[in-house]
Amino acid sequence: MKLRLPLAMTVLAASLSLYLTARAEEHEHAKPQVREEAPHFKGHPPGVHPRGATVHSHATRVMKPTVYVRGVHHWGHWGHPEFARPLYYWDWAAVHSVSCTAEDSYGDQYPVTETAWAGFGLTNMTEVEDDALDRCYQESGQDPSCFLATCSHF
Repeated sequence: MKLRLPLAMTVLAASLSLYLTARAEEHEHAKPQVREEAPHFKGHPPGVHPRGATVHSHATRVMKPTVYVRGVHHWGHWGHPEFARPLYYWDWAAVHSVSCTAEDSYGDQYPVTETAWAGFGLTNMTEVEDDALDRCYQESGQDPSCFLATCSHF
């Protein structure tokens, strides 16, 4: 009875050791994966995806990022539905650029990046978020299901 625990610990340690050794050998002989080139871009038909918004896991296409200086952008304003805007807990003094991405019902993503300036803060985020939504709406053929997917800074 007293030998059960030490014996179980020994078997467990030996099994773990064999497993880790096998994984290490498997990793050494694995071929490096080559990432395929993106397929040629082909735009989708304008408007909403025929099966509605895509919300499940899916392949996405990320369009070429658009970088602009504050106040200079190429899209007309879309009167999108109101939504709860996220709060950003960033160190605003260290922010140099802000990038927001909107996604349409096909899963295509439309990133917009704005250069930040001293004093840029949470109150200025609405403008960048709206620019991403405006770009999505215009370039997706006026898909009304465009939504704000994410924002980040660097």
